[in-house]
Amino acid sequence: MNNFRALRAIVTAGLVVGVLDISSALAIWWQRGIAVQRGLQGIAAGLLGTKSFEGGLATVGLGLAIHFFVAFVVVSFVSGVSLGIGVYMVMYWIVLPTAFPTFRHRLSNEVLELAIHICLIGLPTAFIVRRYSEVTDQSS
Repeated sequence: MNNFRALRAIVTAGLVVGVLDISSALAIWWQRGIAVQRGLQGIAAGLLGTKSFEGGLATVGLGLAIHFFVAFVVVSFVSGVSLGIGVYMVMYWIVLPTAFPTFRHRLSNEVLELAIHICLIGLPTAFIVRRYSEVTDQSS
């Protein structure tokens, strides 16, 4: 029973966080004129390098799969604000500079992205994990 509760918390948090995070990415890509295909291939570029931009729909799918894999793995180990900060640090200080050599940090972007990662990834994860971790009294 406890294993099922933990699995349910991980799956629920992973799906919610994955959808919220990719939604924020889509909105930012749209604002910056970046095609969804290129954005998802950029995620795959963290694994494949610049070759991912030549892979068509296969690397688009790989980018989306990597995105959700990270969401599930991360929510399995970390929770709350620290999760949001951790995901932000990996994405904005490792993945993006690797995938896009011209990527530059700007204070306005940093504040926005940190807030997005705390509010749309870290806090929902903490709430979901807390919700499914609560012990219920089944003796009555």
